[in-house]
Amino acid sequence: MRFDRTSTSIAGRWWWTVDRPTLLALFLLICIGAVLVTASSPAVAVRIGASPFHFIHRQHFFLVLSLFVMFIVSLQSAQNVRRLAIIGFLASICLMMLLPIMGIEIKGAKRWLTLLGVSVQPSEFLKPCMAVVMAWIFHLRNQYVGFPGWRIAIGLYVLVVALLLIQPDLGMVVTVSTMWALQFFLAGLPFVWVILLPLGGVCGLFGAYHVFSHVRKRIDNFLDPASGDNYQVAKSLEAFGNGGWFGQGPGEGKIKLSLPDSHTDFVFAVAGEEFGLIACLIIVFLFAFIVIRGMSKIWNEKDFFTMLAVAGLLTQFGIQAIINMGVAVNLLPAKGMTLPFLSYGGSSLIAIALGMGMMLALTRRRYGYAAMKR
Repeated sequence: MRFDRTSTSIAGRWWWTVDRPTLLALFLLICIGAVLVTASSPAVAVRIGASPFHFIHRQHFFLVLSLFVMFIVSLQSAQNVRRLAIIGFLASICLMMLLPIMGIEIKGAKRWLTLLGVSVQPSEFLKPCMAVVMAWIFHLRNQYVGFPGWRIAIGLYVLVVALLLIQPDLGMVVTVSTMWALQFFLAGLPFVWVILLPLGGVCGLFGAYHVFSHVRKRIDNFLDPASGDNYQVAKSLEAFGNGGWFGQGPGEGKIKLSLPDSHTDFVFAVAGEEFGLIACLIIVFLFAFIVIRGMSKIWNEKDFFTMLAVAGLLTQFGIQAIINMGVAVNLLPAKGMTLPFLSYGGSSLIAIALGMGMMLALTRRRYGYAAMKR
């Protein structure tokens, strides 16, 4: 099988049309995630009475599965990506409607369902699918005069936010709201919405502070650390302090032994303690590179749907990384949100791989044609 620029095989065409620098950055994040979960999870597994390799085996399985999902999705055409997103969006909405009845309650929130013996978090899969669906709706509104795209988009957004608040999951609300607002802005929203959206966001946060006790507690603890329990954040900052520039070395971290969520929400702290500030800056650079390169590729994109979809997918990818790392270094109030490809988690890994596969597929189309002409 030939594997040069003239190759007609599926793998050959994919290799010469996909954005390889972005693909390399994503692969590096996955490799770093495998190392960090291997370093951070044994202590957590022992604390819950499981085998020290319990989380490691599961994480490596899901990482391989994530690579496969990302590859398969990145092969698809824009039309197939849109179809996949519509099916995923509708399925996620249906599953989220079942959460109040059949959901598994963890730490006061019902975000998980057990399907065929496997725990699934529907909202994780909703995010990438929603980005593509909203892009399609805004595209139809731009293409067909009289199509009520804005009304449909607002209605679906309100439905999604309502389902997320029932769980409740304010962090996910912030993520999808930021993504949706950016797409709405790029789609040419009226000036009045430019004023109403930020105002609505501020009112929403103010309302969440007074309605949800856990939100109020976390914000109060962030503004006044002496007012409550900041154990994990304090331990996270201690881990960064112990790591210094180059870290204590792989497996030599001590803070992770007493950090309950070291393999999930605070995996960035493990990177800081064992590999140091330099490694943390490399991780930040990889996330920034993926988002900035993706945004630069759609800067002059003529296809309206592709531009909006890629912008939405990259926005939620970047926002999730910012929230996780911001919490770890005490720049944001505590919020249970995984670090893409680095934190332990099945649903999160597969959903992020789905979103990045969609992004690679949509950017590959334009990038590939130019490459094949040379």
